[in-house]
Amino acid sequence: MTAPGTPRSGRSRPTASGEGRRAMTPTVHDVVFRAACPDCRGCFELGAAALRLAIGRTARTTFYSFTCPDCGAAVRKPAGERIVELLTGGGVRTMRLHIG
Repeated sequence: MTAPGTPRSGRSRPTASGEGRRAMTPTVHDVVFRAACPDCRGCFELGAAALRLAIGRTARTTFYSFTCPDCGAAVRKPAGERIVELLTGGGVRTMRLHIG
């Protein structure tokens, strides 16, 4: 999982100096995430609705999941603090796991 990609709407990003362009914050619907399947090794972009994030009490129980659009495999990968931040900021549905 890498940082969110270019907005789907095709809007260009502001230049580093910001000259002549207004800074735009993509909406949740514009955010896409790059992901890869460990089974078929396919690489693709997924919208927030295609991902699920589960936050557990420990790093071992915190993960994100998706279904590979290429081969249909159910994929589950660990999610560290940075991944959790990116996914929640991008509007991915989040579930908190409570072990009682």
